[in-house]
Amino acid sequence: MADVPDTLPSEQLSEWIRTQRWFGGKGRPARWERVGGFALPSGSDDVSVTVHLLLDAAEPPVLYQVPLTSRAEALAGGDDALVGRDGDRFVYDGTRDPVGAAAILRLILDEQAVRPDDETAPGLAARGHSAPGTPALEVVSSRVLSGEQSNTSIIFDVAGLDGQSSGPVICKVFRALHHGENPDVTLTAAISGAGSSAVPRSVGHVTGQWRDTGEPTGWAHGHLAFAQEFLPGVEDAWRVALGAAQRGDDFRDGARDLGATTADIHLTLGSVLPVRAVTPDGVAGVLTSMRQRLDAAASEVPSVEGHRAAVEAVLARAEGADWPPFQRIHGDYHLGQVLAVPDRGWVALDFEGEPLRPMAERAAEDSPLRDVAGMLRSFDYAAGSVALQDPDAADRAAAWAADAREAFLAGYADRTGAELATSRALLDAFELDKALYEAVYEARNRPDWLPIPVAAIDRLVARAG
Repeated sequence: MADVPDTLPSEQLSEWIRTQRWFGGKGRPARWERVGGFALPSGSDDVSVTVHLLLDAAEPPVLYQVPLTSRAEALAGGDDALVGRDGDRFVYDGTRDPVGAAAILRLILDEQAVRPDDETAPGLAARGHSAPGTPALEVVSSRVLSGEQSNTSIIFDVAGLDGQSSGPVICKVFRALHHGENPDVTLTAAISGAGSSAVPRSVGHVTGQWRDTGEPTGWAHGHLAFAQEFLPGVEDAWRVALGAAQRGDDFRDGARDLGATTADIHLTLGSVLPVRAVTPDGVAGVLTSMRQRLDAAASEVPSVEGHRAAVEAVLARAEGADWPPFQRIHGDYHLGQVLAVPDRGWVALDFEGEPLRPMAERAAEDSPLRDVAGMLRSFDYAAGSVALQDPDAADRAAAWAADAREAFLAGYADRTGAELATSRALLDAFELDKALYEAVYEARNRPDWLPIPVAAIDRLVARAG
């Protein structure tokens, strides 16, 4: 088990992978191929740490990162992390074994360069990169954050060396890997590196390579893990805003500050990463994507089909609008992606973009109005959830959302100097596009919530008409 074969993982490992939340191939047979891997220093003679890159070649193919530890003795309290037995050795999920977890973080902090265990592979299998200004740290303890779907996040308690103090660190181990950059790493590091406190401070990341016959060189490269400051004991903006909406509390100041924070993020990204002038082809590409969302929503939600002509009219007006330059954005921006941090304000997280969009699209420049529209929809969702729980509160919640939306736009415009009133046609198109995306999601996953995006579609096409 510890030495996974070059072609197939053992049956024990395969069965264990199929039970994990991050495995996306449930309900069909997996076809495993090992396309990369490496060993990490464990600091222990009794424990080995290996990282395996395993391709499930079934359609659609997905590449998974699987860190494992092998121990001569059972890990105390590690029953939940046990993968299986390899002879007289115990094999564990490396992220849940304290030795394996520490080895992953040390790869970053010590900027280790790791050779592949495949002698035919060129270059390095993985390299750790520590963010500038990261202090020397030692790992005290680790635990895995529960409830995640696609990644595994390890929370580390760390101590600064030479008398330096440090707060906890969270390291996100990407389970499903993609060729090219992961926007969460690139964008968070860029914003943090510019000195902004609007995102958690970046600690560093791991890059790696693996065999990929679809690439011209036969090798793919991408991010394997990402570490950043962890902010414990804080609420996300969704809980804060939802509580305010339920109580009927004025949220305009919080929304205005959130608009200003969003503007700061966009301004920072626009200053440190490339900005692309808008071209007719670029506009056509965005509108094509929006029409694809319309088709998907119309096939899932019959009432949307009746709005097709009105939606097309909204998109036509957007096509002729004055588009701001394309730049890097958050891409999946809503209240749940922001933390309320005392004495610091709003802090944004998870810059990976919409999970249903291809990674290449998520890593491309886009309109900052997509993020603005996403947050407007999130205020609407807070009000809609209140109305679902208490229909008598629907009018009050709708008024709360209208105030929050107006204040958010004011905060954004004040900080950027943008005339959002002149971008109304374009902003309506992005908000409508998001509502169509939401309608598909709710129809498939939460039918009881479907009235929230459907009401937004009705409102947006009526206003545009």
